[in-house]
Amino acid sequence: MAQSESQIIVYGTTWCPDCTRAKRYFDQRGIPYQWIDVDRDAAAREYIIKLNGGMRRVPTILFPDGSILVEPTNVQLADKLGQTRA
Repeated sequence: MAQSESQIIVYGTTWCPDCTRAKRYFDQRGIPYQWIDVDRDAAAREYIIKLNGGMRRVPTILFPDGSILVEPTNVQLADKLGQTRA
């Protein structure tokens, strides 16, 4: 999977509460991201399994700087994005 040069990529599932929360975090703050449903995209599913040492952990979030957060809290997202922890 190719990393977008300027966009956050969120790998997740529709049934995952942490995925829903992460998407809501980005949406409420107007932060653009690309959503990839790993239940519908086999290549993306295999990619995150490889990234996570053989485990399918979601959300797995890739940032333009090449860093990755897996199952982050809102506080971790705020810290990563340099935002206040509201």
